[in-house]
Amino acid sequence: MRMLVTLGLTICGWLLLMLASSDSGIAAEQGVISPQPTPELRLSLRDAMEAALDNNPNVRLFREKIAEAHGVARTQLGALLPNVSTSVRQSQQTFFLGTLGLSPSRTDPFSIFDARGNMSQSLFSMSLIQRWRASREGVHVAELESDTTKNDTMAATGLLYMEALKAEAMVRSREANLRVFNELLELARGRRGGGMATGLDTARVEAQRENERQQLAVARYEVERVKLNLIHVLGISFDIRLTLTDDFLMEVTDAPAPQEALATAMATRAEVKSQAQRIKAASISLSSTVSERLPSLSAQGDYGLIGNRMNNTLDTYNVALLLSIPIFDGGQREGRISESRSLVQQEMIRMQLVTNKVTLEVREALVTLASAKEQLGISQAGLKAAITELGLARERFTILTASSNLEVTNALFSMVRARDNVVDAMFRLNAARVNLARALGQLDTLH
Repeated sequence: MRMLVTLGLTICGWLLLMLASSDSGIAAEQGVISPQPTPELRLSLRDAMEAALDNNPNVRLFREKIAEAHGVARTQLGALLPNVSTSVRQSQQTFFLGTLGLSPSRTDPFSIFDARGNMSQSLFSMSLIQRWRASREGVHVAELESDTTKNDTMAATGLLYMEALKAEAMVRSREANLRVFNELLELARGRRGGGMATGLDTARVEAQRENERQQLAVARYEVERVKLNLIHVLGISFDIRLTLTDDFLMEVTDAPAPQEALATAMATRAEVKSQAQRIKAASISLSSTVSERLPSLSAQGDYGLIGNRMNNTLDTYNVALLLSIPIFDGGQREGRISESRSLVQQEMIRMQLVTNKVTLEVREALVTLASAKEQLGISQAGLKAAITELGLARERFTILTASSNLEVTNALFSMVRARDNVVDAMFRLNAARVNLARALGQLDTLH
């Protein structure tokens, strides 16, 4: 599915380029600049979240951080592998014999040619081994941080998708309200022409209709604003016209029990896993620093040709085992150990913060979902009652010659408010299921 979305975005970009090039040629021939059609991109909620993973700059940034962590791991591994180098030198020099206890004189200039290969190998260094292990844990931390960013991006995309659906639903609601106002305005004008209504009745409905027209205009611009924000999160061209293919769900599956939800979140949330990896990496770094107290063993050697000319050389070599025993470094090592130990404690404290945050998000998502379900039921009942009230008020206004349209006006206000409540409740319910999926670490299953 992600490949299809990416392919769709690529095709849209290609169409933009082809349309621009072809239309510009026609305009150049005819001397007329025609407006360019805006390509349409149809996205479901699942498609939108997957498209954000492919194009969002924050996700791409954390992918680069994974590559950086792999580079650090390779650097630390290189310290454990053989280090081989070579050098070639051709020099001309003089030498002061007095340094050898001979006469204080300088030799005549002479040439030296030296071609040599050097190799060093760490045979045992617990500190280097632990540093390499810590760098490998750093790769896992970077990967889990990337997963956290992906989840945050998917959640933000899902919520913006729901906001766009809410804005579109609000437009439909305002259009339905406006149709009712137009019908009642025609009815009031007809009654006034028949002498059964006053100018106040007509003016009252006209004022309400103009107010509803203004709200409709606001709602339409709100759709465009939210879609622009959604395009921004998706990381695609702003010249694409988005069409949302999904709609609000009126019913959602029952939420798990709080303890079950918490257990699921602690087992699946990338933030918890990432922080656990940070504690592990910090502990290994502490072990690496402590291991600096231990002796280390390394091998060094070189082999090469040396002489006064390139064609007049002898081979020489040097092989050595180096045992390094740390004794005293002015307390620097103990300072690094104390610093590393403090970093471990800091990561453990951060784990408490992460678990508290996850617990809060899960419980808040459960409460919000339960509240949204109840609000949707209440709002639907309120809309049904408002429609009934409007029907009775309209019938009374139509039949009774001395009746004012004040009751109709009140019923209209009730219906407008009830429709707004239904749209708001549907948005809260669907936003709550996005937040719950985010809290449980199950956004991949959200449709």
